[in-house]
Amino acid sequence: MNTFNTTPNHEHGFTLVEVLLVIAIIGILGAIGLPAYQDYTEKAKILQAATDIGGMQAKIQHYFDEERSYPESLADVGESGRIDPWGKAYSYYNIDKYGKGGARKDKKENPINSDFDLFSAGKNKTYKPQVSHKESLDDVIRAHDGQFINLAEKF
Repeated sequence: MNTFNTTPNHEHGFTLVEVLLVIAIIGILGAIGLPAYQDYTEKAKILQAATDIGGMQAKIQHYFDEERSYPESLADVGESGRIDPWGKAYSYYNIDKYGKGGARKDKKENPINSDFDLFSAGKNKTYKPQVSHKESLDDVIRAHDGQFINLAEKF
């Protein structure tokens, strides 16, 4: 008994064109998705820094209510060495004690706070005293005595 296979013999698999097409589609999706993901993670870091600053501000204000003066450093409120989302310590400056000379300033060189400065140097991890300087635009700052906590570029 002799049986014959009546179906044609086709190899199963993908052609080179099909594989290249899939790779191209994955590349296009990656090119679109990666910047969107990076933008999302950066916004999350900014929000985290603003939340951290708001929490530290509350501790500093509580300290002021108890001691009738602002703390010398963040260590006085249990926040010594607190690290921002970009891996650098938050900065604090007691304007009330040390004067406006070392305070962060706006475009017109006016201090942005009258009590204390509290900020993150942001993504580039550098800052200048004037918050409108190009190296400070990514800083997450506290301004108007705590009524504003956001990116310096939005101030």
